[in-house]
Amino acid sequence: MNDYNHAPDIHKYYRILVIEDHPLMREAISRWIDSDPNLKVCGQANSAAAGMEAVVRLKPDLVLSDISLDGRSGLELLKDLKAMNPDLPVVMHSMHNESVYAMRAMRAGARGYVMKKAGGTEVVNAIKEVLAGGSAFSRVVSNQVIDELAGRARGHQSPIAILTDREFEILELYGHGKTSGEIAQQLNVSPKTVGAHRYNICRKLEIHSTSELICYAANCVSHDGAI
Repeated sequence: MNDYNHAPDIHKYYRILVIEDHPLMREAISRWIDSDPNLKVCGQANSAAAGMEAVVRLKPDLVLSDISLDGRSGLELLKDLKAMNPDLPVVMHSMHNESVYAMRAMRAGARGYVMKKAGGTEVVNAIKEVLAGGSAFSRVVSNQVIDELAGRARGHQSPIAILTDREFEILELYGHGKTSGEIAQQLNVSPKTVGAHRYNICRKLEIHSTSELICYAANCVSHDGAI
């Protein structure tokens, strides 16, 4: 088993698997990583399924994964990776607002979260920080952890925070104008399953109709495409 709890050794390089469904971004990330003498991209994958197969086959030292993947989301992939190998460090890379997504990634087992707009240097630094045994979350996320713990202690919690990751994903898709049938197809589940999740979302958020749910979701979607 790999030992991740030490500073990177200047006499070796660490093997990084990049999971990203946009080809140009995947190549750019790989170039950033390969530019560091202590890091090497050992493989690339364009989906959650391909990423799982690559982890088994390549045995990387760290996985850098997009949080938005076609079919199965990056959060679901993260849970699968941690179930398969709890010691494998995973850093999530996303265009989505960290104040919402990073907390979910942290709870699912991610060791870091980097916004795509941050640039290559910050991505590489986050990878190296995690390989050295640390974590790579911003001050915003650290403060949010404190606020969430304080809210729970007071018995208060954000309505969005009480949704499961799948419910959260479906709410976001409604916010982007997807129909229930389109959501079922994208997530590779039955319309009945989407309907059950929709019911639970409405119950938790105290929403009384699908039209009200769609309006709520649309209002939650920010300018950068994240709830």
